[in-house]
Amino acid sequence: MNLYLRYFDDETLVTSVDAALDFLRSIDEIDVDPALEADIREYAASNVLYPKRYKIRSRVYFIIIKTVASTMQEFKEHRNVKKDAQPNVEGKGRAMSAEVLKLNEEHEGWYEGSILFKRVNYDPAKGKFRYLDTPFVAQVKASSGMDCYNRIISHLQERVDPRSQFPSPKGKNFHFRFLGLAK
Repeated sequence: MNLYLRYFDDETLVTSVDAALDFLRSIDEIDVDPALEADIREYAASNVLYPKRYKIRSRVYFIIIKTVASTMQEFKEHRNVKKDAQPNVEGKGRAMSAEVLKLNEEHEGWYEGSILFKRVNYDPAKGKFRYLDTPFVAQVKASSGMDCYNRIISHLQERVDPRSQFPSPKGKNFHFRFLGLAK
C-alpha cells in the first residue's frame, strides 16, 4: 500500500514510510520527532484505511492517505471518479439515497413519519435545561415525504420548547413511508 501526503501545495505519493518521512523532513515547518515518526509507522502498518491528519500548529495540518494507486495521476483520477460517481448502490448508502430521492415524489395520501429530535426539558434536580433525544411518530395526510416532514415539524413546534432542535429531512433521524391513498 502506498502513501499520499499533502501539506498545503506540497504533495507526494510514496511507496515506503521512510520516503514519507524524508518528504516531511524536507518541509521546514514540520518537526519530525520520534513520536511523530513512530505514529506514522504505526499508521502505515495498521489495517486502518481512513485518512489521518497531523496538527502542525493551530488550524494547520498535513494529511496522509493510504492508497493502492501507483502514480500521482492514478491517485487523482481515482479521487475524481469517486466524486463524480452516482450515490452508493450497496448497503445503507442505497437505502439512504433512495429515501432522499423519494422525499419530493408527489403521492397524495397518508404517510407515517418518524422523527428523532432533541427536545429541551427542565431537569429540576439540577435546576437546568437539557436536551433529550425524543422519538415522535405520526400518521399525516400529505402530498409527499417532504410535506409529511413539514407537517410533523409544524405540529411539534407548536407544542415543545422553541429551543428544541429538529433534524434535516435528508438525515438519518427522519423516516417516512407511504401508507395509502387518501379517501
